[in-house]
Amino acid sequence: MSMTLVHRAVGTAHLIPARLRALMAPRDERGLSQSTEQALLVAGAIVVALGIGAGVLAFVTARLAAQGVTFGE
Repeated sequence: MSMTLVHRAVGTAHLIPARLRALMAPRDERGLSQSTEQALLVAGAIVVALGIGAGVLAFVTARLAAQGVTFGE
């Protein structure tokens, strides 16, 4: 028997317990599904965009009002 074969056998035998532990470990399934996570990220981006838009609108309206320009009257 060649030493290469012995080394491969020992290396393979060394990996078996780690693989068995990985297979038997309890799974953590408390996370969100990918589609739910994506929907939350999109909703968050929309909220941020609306906030920025409202801030810009308020700023521009205030600057124009300071110069005597009014809207809707």
